[in-house]
Amino acid sequence: MSFQNEDLIAVCQRTMPFGKYQGRPLIDLPEPYLLWFADRGFPAGELGRLMALAMIIRVESLTDLVAPFRG
Repeated sequence: MSFQNEDLIAVCQRTMPFGKYQGRPLIDLPEPYLLWFADRGFPAGELGRLMALAMIIRVESLTDLVAPFRG
């Protein structure tokens, strides 16, 4: 899976479209929730790709990378 620089902005601006965390920015999804998806499979398409990026950022403690893009 490859990521682009623009994905750092998108992971902060895109919100979860369904479920318990609907409306929450992807970068703010709880780590256990993201890990649950990683275990069972992320949604198809851009949403899943960005959720995977959010998980990597959260698990690796790289949230400083997205700090400039948070609104």
